Amino acid sequence: METVEEKLGKPEKTIREKEDFYFNKAGLMVFTENYHLKRGYCCKSKCLHCPYELIKK
Repeated sequence: METVEEKLGKPEKTIREKEDFYFNKAGLMVFTENYHLKRGYCCKSKCLHCPYELIKK
């Protein structure tokens, strides 16, 4: 079974539940602002917790 890190394509970086993501009521994984800052760029997917102003306009 693939780990979350492998699915994200970055197996060398560990992400942690609650710190970097959580599961919403529908069971979907939602990345936190902390995760987005670690990633370092906006993916332009209109993420709920995106800290980058680019998508907030």
